[in-house]
Amino acid sequence: MASSAIKRIKSSDNDGILSRVSAAVSESPIVYRGKRAASDAGYVTKRLLRSTGKAAWIAGTTFLVLVLPLIISMDREQQLNELELQQASLLGTGPVPAAPQPK
Repeated sequence: MASSAIKRIKSSDNDGILSRVSAAVSESPIVYRGKRAASDAGYVTKRLLRSTGKAAWIAGTTFLVLVLPLIISMDREQQLNELELQQASLLGTGPVPAAPQPK
């Protein structure tokens, strides 16, 4: 009977030590500060990604509204110049001289 009581005490001592150490570590101020810092970092990251997404949306729509029509008109003008040059070469006339540059 004494030997079973000793075994029971040793096994409960091991579990008790392990749970006490685990509780001491998980309740330490360092662990609390680490969890708090990780939570704050996650919050800041979420807010940063949200604001970055909004900025990307604004930049993208601004590009589509203001810059894309300019690019399209410049491309059309370039195609028209190439067509005129091709027609001039087919008709046998030389290329149309560019306007003289002012000095």
